[in-house]
Amino acid sequence: MTESGKMKKPDVKVVILGDMNVGKTSLLHRYTERKFKDTVSTVGGAFFLKQWGPYNISIWDTAGREQFHGLGSMYCRGAAAVILIYDVTNWQSFVELENRFLSLTDTANSDCIFIIVGNKADLTDLHTYVTDPQPGQEVESEADAAPLSLPPPVSPLLHKQVNKEDAMALYGRVLRYKGLEEKACLPAERMCFETSAKTGYNVDVLFETVFDMVLPSILKKRNEGESSTVDLEAPRTEKKNKTGCCN
Repeated sequence: MTESGKMKKPDVKVVILGDMNVGKTSLLHRYTERKFKDTVSTVGGAFFLKQWGPYNISIWDTAGREQFHGLGSMYCRGAAAVILIYDVTNWQSFVELENRFLSLTDTANSDCIFIIVGNKADLTDLHTYVTDPQPGQEVESEADAAPLSLPPPVSPLLHKQVNKEDAMALYGRVLRYKGLEEKACLPAERMCFETSAKTGYNVDVLFETVFDMVLPSILKKRNEGESSTVDLEAPRTEKKNKTGCCN
């Protein structure tokens, strides 16, 4: 938090998109509150502010229900990064990313970064039940430094319907949709993750990788004297250029 205790306006925006029940809100709760929550479907969208070093990053958790679909384009406006989430046990949730959600990102920044995430990996892989110690967790011995083992699932593992290779192929199609050259962008293996909101597997890695990736966008905007959000205290007569955005 700032020394004055006031909440600064965000330096950059990250948006989470995906079908209902893929675990978007649970992933965000796992990262921000360090625990798993069974959540109800998000209505419209929810806003979180994360301080990353000296910067403030807004994270928008959007609704996956069809009736809120039109709001997604508004939330994506001016986004520096979009996280597209699917359920690894549900092929249709993966298909929906391209068929229903990708077009919503047309309002994102031209240099927007795209990350493809397969959640609920704990339902298909036992190794996701071994997680790294969480930040702030004290390690007092070599034994404590070992990964934390969580109880395995009681029910049988489910069939994995979407593999990481599928996600990497989708990443390539996303780049082509945006008119970007794959050779000029970050490689697919760095932009595709499998996570588990339940066990915490890869959750910190996901968000911290995204935050590191958007830092150049923050620095660019600061150098150009731009803002990725609307200053509500600024005069209404202030002129916005074409690349400006209103959140």
